[in-house]
Amino acid sequence: MHFILFYDVVDDYVTKRVPYRPQHLDLARAAYDRGELVLAGALANPADGAVLVFRDAKAAEAFVASDPYVKNGLVARWRIREWTTVIGDGITPPSL
Repeated sequence: MHFILFYDVVDDYVTKRVPYRPQHLDLARAAYDRGELVLAGALANPADGAVLVFRDAKAAEAFVASDPYVKNGLVARWRIREWTTVIGDGITPPSL
C-alpha cells in the first residue's frame, strides 16, 4: 500500500517555482532519506502537476504542510489517494 500525493499547479508554474525549487527539493530528499517518499516528479507536456508516492498518508500530509510550493501558492489543488500496490519493489504480492 502506498499513498499518492497529486498536485495541480498554477499557470506558468515552471517559471514561478524557480525561487522555491531548492527548498522543495531539499524537503523531498529529506523525506526520501527517511524512507517516507518512494518516487516524485513533475508531470510534463503539459507541465500542469506533480505526483509524489509516499509510504503512508501522514508523511504525505506533513510534506504538504511544509512544502514551499504549497505555502507560496504554486499548488492550486492537492489530494492524497490511497493506492493498493500489488507489483513492485517492497510489495507483498497478493495471494491468488
